[in-house]
Amino acid sequence: MTSPPPPGPQLLGPLLAQLRLARGWSQLRVAAELCAASGVPTLSRHEVSRWERQQRVPGEFWLGWLAVVLAVPVDLLTAATARTRRLAPPPAFGGSRPRAALLALAQRWLADPRAALLPGPPARSAGAGDDAGRPAGRGLPDSGAAAGGRVGPVRLAELRRLDDLVGGADLAGFGAHRLARAVRALSGCGPAARPRLLLELAESAQLAGWLAADAGDAAGALHAYRLALRAAATAGDPALAGHVLGSASHLLSGVGDPEGALVLARTAYAGARRSAGPGLRALLLHRVALATALGGRAGAARQALDAARRMTDAPEAGREPPWLYWLDGTELAAMAGRTLVALGRPRAAEAPLHAVRRRGPRTSAVYGAWLARGYLQLGEVERACAVAGEALLDAVRAGSPRALGQLADVRRRLAGHGDEPAVRRYRALAASAAPYLPRPGPPPGPAGGRAPAGRTARRPPGGATGSTPTG
Repeated sequence: MTSPPPPGPQLLGPLLAQLRLARGWSQLRVAAELCAASGVPTLSRHEVSRWERQQRVPGEFWLGWLAVVLAVPVDLLTAATARTRRLAPPPAFGGSRPRAALLALAQRWLADPRAALLPGPPARSAGAGDDAGRPAGRGLPDSGAAAGGRVGPVRLAELRRLDDLVGGADLAGFGAHRLARAVRALSGCGPAARPRLLLELAESAQLAGWLAADAGDAAGALHAYRLALRAAATAGDPALAGHVLGSASHLLSGVGDPEGALVLARTAYAGARRSAGPGLRALLLHRVALATALGGRAGAARQALDAARRMTDAPEAGREPPWLYWLDGTELAAMAGRTLVALGRPRAAEAPLHAVRRRGPRTSAVYGAWLARGYLQLGEVERACAVAGEALLDAVRAGSPRALGQLADVRRRLAGHGDEPAVRRYRALAASAAPYLPRPGPPPGPAGGRAPAGRTARRPPGGATGSTPTG
């Protein structure tokens, strides 16, 4: 029996699904009831499905009849509709459909964390449609050329460690290949192996999403994160599900969507906090802090930062899951520094952002961009240009379009200082580095002898020298 909708703000799609399931109705039954009540015979179950997946928002006419048919106050639906419309993605972000589907699935998970969100039986799992109508395995490379061998914890750990050394532009194809293998393994397994393979699928999809995001493929990353959430929820691992949503929140923060990022971060923390260790709880609170700061909610951001500090300064060994091996006190302090820059407090952020940049090129590029923004806030243009130049070269070394994207805001802010010599030197450096910059986009995959990550620009010798996954 599906529980009634949880208290607190909800988006319209998940709310409609909860109300429908609480009555034991199908989407076809809802459509029939709406047609009978309104006297409009043309509404189909497909339109109800689009509402629940948040691909469309019903107008005032249908909101009124939904309230009648589902026996709820129309104000409840109107408020949920307003929240959903406020979450419209910014024009520059092209992943609106996978984003809407992930937001809806996240609230569905929070309402019923024990629900099996990945359909069965196991033999049908690989081809089952997801919440946006996209097959779970569609678009994933199918070749043994990338990372051979069986799907298993050791191989997955190796790919994670490669992410310490190589950026998404080089690894995203391998991550997609690993995910395709995990989907196939689950589709052919028996009941005894299913719990283990569900977790492997969830971890593979989370890592594939992370690598796709680092390669600049936001839509592909959101598709992978949605599959990861479904697998983690079906496996009964709320901590991993929360980590998946936290990763997706971080992606949305980076593409200029703080409202969507905040919904995912708060959902992640609410759903995972009882089973998560202190390190993961602190990480999810930092996701909340960054999203609120970028959304202009300074008070809420400071509260989240304070809560994260109270949680832990440094995760203890053995208390966190293996997939969180990269998180430590230095990384958490740098996350706090990034949020402080977003809050307009750059001086307090200077030391932790400097400290974390010793860890490798991608980390230096991502956090260096934030440090450069902080120096610009302080009016120290020459120091900002010096740090931004180092970050630009590190983005090339790392092969990370995401790291390069962090410098876009710095470039815009430097436009007002075009006559200064430091700015002219930085622009000259950017022009000379242009042929080597990693370019964002989905990878073509490892099949057919093509480069596994779809790098389209040349790269100078002396590549990545090591970095950690940057939170």
